[in-house]
Amino acid sequence: MTSVLLVMSLFVPVFSLANTDTREELVVGVPTDRCPIFYIDEETGEVTGIGIDLIHLAAERAGYAATIKPVTEHTLKEALDNPGYDVIVPFGSAIKSESGKETVVSQNLMRVPFTLVSKGHKSLPPLNELRIGMLSSLAGVVDTLREMYPRIKIEMYDSMPECVRALRAGKVDALMHNSYVWSYVLQKPSYSDLSVQLATLISMDFRAGTPDTEKGREIIGNLNKGIARITDVQREAIVLDYTSRNLYVNDFWDNLYMYRDLLLAGALIITILAILLIRAYGIARRRQDRKLRELIETDPLTGILSMEGFKKRAEELIRDYPDNQYLLSFNNIRNFKFVNEKMGREAGDELLRFWAERSMSVLSEEETMGRITGDRFAVLRRYKADEQLGNDLKEVIEPVNNFFIDRGQEMRIQLCSGIYALTPEDHENIDVDKMLDYARIAEKKVRSTGKSGIEMYNPEQWEKEKQIVDISGYLPAALKNEEIQVWYQPQIDSESGEICGAEALCRWNHARLGWISPAVFIPILEESDLIYELDSYVWEKVCKDLQRWNRQGLRRSVSVNLSRSDISEGRNIPGFFFGLTKKYDIEPEQLRIEITETAYVEHPEHLIRTTAELREYGFQVEMDDFGSGYSSLHMLKAVPVDCIKMDLHFLTGSGDLEKSRIIITQVIKLVHMLGMNLIAEGVETRAQADFLKEHGCREMQGYYFYKPMPVDEFEKLKIGDGS
Repeated sequence: MTSVLLVMSLFVPVFSLANTDTREELVVGVPTDRCPIFYIDEETGEVTGIGIDLIHLAAERAGYAATIKPVTEHTLKEALDNPGYDVIVPFGSAIKSESGKETVVSQNLMRVPFTLVSKGHKSLPPLNELRIGMLSSLAGVVDTLREMYPRIKIEMYDSMPECVRALRAGKVDALMHNSYVWSYVLQKPSYSDLSVQLATLISMDFRAGTPDTEKGREIIGNLNKGIARITDVQREAIVLDYTSRNLYVNDFWDNLYMYRDLLLAGALIITILAILLIRAYGIARRRQDRKLRELIETDPLTGILSMEGFKKRAEELIRDYPDNQYLLSFNNIRNFKFVNEKMGREAGDELLRFWAERSMSVLSEEETMGRITGDRFAVLRRYKADEQLGNDLKEVIEPVNNFFIDRGQEMRIQLCSGIYALTPEDHENIDVDKMLDYARIAEKKVRSTGKSGIEMYNPEQWEKEKQIVDISGYLPAALKNEEIQVWYQPQIDSESGEICGAEALCRWNHARLGWISPAVFIPILEESDLIYELDSYVWEKVCKDLQRWNRQGLRRSVSVNLSRSDISEGRNIPGFFFGLTKKYDIEPEQLRIEITETAYVEHPEHLIRTTAELREYGFQVEMDDFGSGYSSLHMLKAVPVDCIKMDLHFLTGSGDLEKSRIIITQVIKLVHMLGMNLIAEGVETRAQADFLKEHGCREMQGYYFYKPMPVDEFEKLKIGDGS
């Protein structure tokens, strides 16, 4: 009955105030890392503990509705500077805030015993001579301790694990915290080597604190009235309630520590089993790897080596027989897909097996053969004498060529072979891939002739193929890194002497190869079907420059080249150019489109249609390189262009110079009579310029006037209006 009355006496004030809404809110800042005094209940997520119940009781008796708010600051001294809290709990005495503000504290809510914890049960020196480790959140307690024991040495740590590590490392002699917290912390299994030093027990007050202001003094005064109404029996009941609870819950690491011996034994057993399993797996894996290597290194159709197997065996032979003169051949059946289509795939497979069988019959142990892919075979053969080739022709090549003829079918096989002779350097630095590339280049040369036969590799072929790869493969990176620059070659009005326009050209400063001539990289890009990427890049750069010049009040027109490879059925070239003019706000007549004369010969219908559409959009279309070798009167009649760019081949090439002058004179007259403009390009001497001007050619372009130049140099020139 007595205990029931005690519990009822504790909560009567709560019931009496529950139905009122007139209580003033009191925001109380508290730490949350001091179980069982302050901690977060895992089920409710709310802050609870001995201190929470005491401050609630005191606040209710003082007429406040306490709102508990976890302190987010590093220390309680810092929290005193936060106006978001009305009071902070707990303090042992009045201290200064982190910023130096004076504080006022309440009456004591309870006496809190503080004890030292050491490693083991060793005796400790007096407090004044100790090195003590404490949590940095206990900064207020530290200030009180230093007032009580001026000579004490205190080290601050951010967490309890850090404190324990410092104690075990001998950095401090003992750790200090209140006894209630130690009763919780020392339940951790891994802290079993720590012991409480009861002989060094000291007590500290447990008070609420706030900055020393009028409002703060009022709050503390009211709280003191509430604290005075708390009985010792109520305090003891709250403390007993929490200290009798089993609040500590083992985490993963605690369980690991507790069962470490059992786990260690289990781990040892598992390790032994794992070693045995790994060993068994290793044996099975090696056996499987051997089978897999055999599958990878053997061609399943012919039974000879695959590409990987050939490269591996060839490297072994070259290394093991350094004195052998080896030839590496790359062999291919011309149009093998037609063999499969006409004779059937089974017959094609039979042909490949026959080829492999005949070849292997003439090879020694110091030689090897492999199927690279499809109908492509590689052979590493010792070179012994010239008659060896004749024997190979008789025993292998001719039987393969006549495979179907010998079986009553009217089809002769055509073998194309490229041969690379290994050098002493190849024996020192073995690179089978490179040797195959050399032989493949030679085979490609045979195939390009449309015939069958044998071709020996030469270094010039390799350099040409390498150059193609260097240029075509690196183009995207070159465009991204702006290694390709747009240069301008001015065009001159011979009557006024002013610059009336320019032709956009490109120059490539390769990151590794340096400056590359357009005569080198443009044909390669055309052959690789990459010229459109370059041209569209140049067109856009030119439009950006035209836009900038227009904004500067400098209206200019520029000729850009349209390659014959750019013009295909799948591309809307006129629409693309018109889109650029809209994007950069320039007029179509500022962009003159040059199309080479040979393009009209190769793609007349589509190109004439494209030219007409360009002119409908307002672009000026120029026929470039007129007179370079394909000129015809029919072309001038059929092609709707605005301007002819006349090549001065007639004045610079071989032949009768007088006849050349007559032809050029008549071409100038003819172009003017057709109502077209004329630009003479390639003007290199004053005599050429004077001759052209004398016979009515007004616009000229060439090294006599200006060489192609970077855009910054071109912008320094005085540009006429082009009229």
